[in-house]
Amino acid sequence: MIIIDGRESGLTLSNYSNLEEVLSKLMEEEDMEQRIVTDVFVDDEAFSELYPHQAEDIEAESIGRLELRTISVDEMADDVVEELPKVIGIMANGGIRAADLLRQSELAEGLEVLQDIIAVTRDMLGTINVLRVGYGSGPSSALEVLGDRLGELLGEIVDVMANEDWVLVADLIEYEYLPACEGWRGVIASIAQDIAAAKAA
Repeated sequence: MIIIDGRESGLTLSNYSNLEEVLSKLMEEEDMEQRIVTDVFVDDEAFSELYPHQAEDIEAESIGRLELRTISVDEMADDVVEELPKVIGIMANGGIRAADLLRQSELAEGLEVLQDIIAVTRDMLGTINVLRVGYGSGPSSALEVLGDRLGELLGEIVDVMANEDWVLVADLIEYEYLPACEGWRGVIASIAQDIAAAKAA
């Protein structure tokens, strides 16, 4: 049995060899173009891949019940835009902590925090770019300028880290990275308006 958002699918598990094949077919057949799968349950147990293509190793005939829960692309976009200001806050707080730790020569912990905020920043830039492409009303010079600046700044921080000039890294974080983070709040608000306009159209 295959259940999608509480309704039974017309597809039968026994017609497929493995879970990956079933999931691929469901994405094609069940009008999922504008939906995103948030949860997969195999025999009432939550399933997520621990390694790439793990679903290929699960035989379809071994599954009694497969359930998918989804949300629309628009709902996902709303959720993401609602979370982005919190992400900005995490980036800013992480930046302050990293700068403080580096100035106190707590290098191991400071570098760990710094690596985390660099990863979060790159993820945020990627997310904003996806939203802008999907919902943007046109090119945004503010977005391009902020994106370029933040990308250059991350590169500069990595270069200075290679020289082990931790005071300069801390200064770059405090005087350039933190103000750059705050600049994204306006872009996020603009994207939220674009999403609302696209949904209303």
